[in-house]
Amino acid sequence: MNAATALDPSSAHDADEFPVYLPKLKRRRVPINLRQSGNSDAKMLISTRVRKSPYWHLSHAEGCWCYTVYNRIYHPRAYVPLEEGGLLKEYEYITQHVTMWNVAVERQIQVKGPDAADFVNLVITRDVHAKLKTGQGRYVILCNQYGGIINDPVLLRVADDEFWFSISDSDVWAWLQGLNATGKYNVEIHEIDVCPVQIQGPKAKGLMTKLFGSAIDDVPYYGVMSATLNGMDVEISRTGFSAEVGYEIYLRDATKNADRLWHAVKEAGVEFNLHVIAPSHIRRLEAGILSWGQDMDIETNPFEVGLGWQIDFEKDDFIGKEALKRIHDEGVTEKLVGITMGGKPLTWYNEDFYLVHADGSPQGYVSSAFWSPSLDTNIALAMVPVEYAEIGQSLQVALPGDGLVDAEVVPVPFKDPKKQIPLGKQTS
Repeated sequence: MNAATALDPSSAHDADEFPVYLPKLKRRRVPINLRQSGNSDAKMLISTRVRKSPYWHLSHAEGCWCYTVYNRIYHPRAYVPLEEGGLLKEYEYITQHVTMWNVAVERQIQVKGPDAADFVNLVITRDVHAKLKTGQGRYVILCNQYGGIINDPVLLRVADDEFWFSISDSDVWAWLQGLNATGKYNVEIHEIDVCPVQIQGPKAKGLMTKLFGSAIDDVPYYGVMSATLNGMDVEISRTGFSAEVGYEIYLRDATKNADRLWHAVKEAGVEFNLHVIAPSHIRRLEAGILSWGQDMDIETNPFEVGLGWQIDFEKDDFIGKEALKRIHDEGVTEKLVGITMGGKPLTWYNEDFYLVHADGSPQGYVSSAFWSPSLDTNIALAMVPVEYAEIGQSLQVALPGDGLVDAEVVPVPFKDPKKQIPLGKQTS
C-alpha cells in the first residue's frame, strides 16, 4: 500500500536545473535534491550493513511496519496501520495519553576525562562552563569551521568529567575523535552502549513517577537524574522531541537490558493507556523543532534556521566562531520560515522537497510538512529567500496531487510558543 500519492511524472523537475529553479537561494556544494519523484513501492533491504538497535525486535513485535535509516540504525517511523488512522492516530495517543518511542538512533557519544569540559566547550557554540552544570542537559549545536551545522544534539552532563552527546543524524563521534586525534585534550571519546527510549505525552509524569518514585518531581525541564529500575542503571532527562510533557530514559548496558526495560515500562504504562508509537513528526513540527538532515544540514548556518540564539560570541573561542561572526555581520540571503498552506491533509512524511512559488516562479522549497490536527491546517517549514520571509507573506506551494496551493508565512512555533506544555503548566 502506498502511503502517499506520487507526483505526475510530467511535473518532474530535472535536478540539473537547480540554479534555474531557485536562483535566489545560495549555491550549495551538494544541492538539495529537488527532483519531484514521489513515493516508491521499493522494499528496503534489512541487512547487516545497518545496525539493528537493542529495541529492534521489540518494535517489530509492537507492529512497526515502516522504518527509515537514521545514524546508520533502522529507525521506526510508523506503527498504527493506515486503515486504523496511521500517524494521525499516533498523534492522538501522544497528545491525549502517553507514548513510548524507540529512539536508540540517538547514539550516545561520551566525552570523558579531566579536560572534558574544556573540549566540549570548544566544539559547541554555547558556554559549557557558565550554562551546563552536572545533572543538567542543554540543546546545543556543533558547527564546522565554515559555520555549517554538524549536529544539534541534547548534551547531558552526567558527571563533572563526563558528557554525553545524544546526537541527531550525523557522525559526531568521527568529528570529535578527529578534532582530538593529536591528544591535545586529556579525554576519551567513544560511542557507548546506552540507548534511550522517550516517554512523551500528558500522562508521562504519572508513568515516570510510578517507575521511579517521587524523585521525578525534582527533575526540572532539561534536568538529568541518575536512577535504577529493577536493578538496571539509567539516566533520566526531562527532554523530548515532541514539546509535550516528556522524559528520556537512557539505558546503560542496553544490549543486555533492553527487553527488561521495555517490558517494565509497558507493564507500568497499562493504567496510563501507554502506546508504543514512532517519534511524532507532526507534534515536533507544530513545536517548531528542527530535524537535522531535513530542515538543516552541514551547509546550513544557524542564522538561516533561527538558531542564532545558540551562538555565544562572548566565549573566548569555539570552532566556527570566526565564520559565524562574519555571517552574522554580513547577514543571510535565505531563511527557514513557518508556513500554513492549503491542499488536502498531508498525513504522511513528505517524500520530496516541495517547491515554494512566489512572483510566478519557484523561489524555495518545503523541508518538512504535515497536517496539524490541532490547528486544522497543513503546516510546514520552508527555506525561502529573505525577501519572502516576512510574517504574512503570501506564497504558493506545489503539492503532489493538488498543484499550486496558497500558503502564508506565519510565526514558529505553530503551537504553544511559550513552551507551557513541556514545562508542565498546561495539559491541553
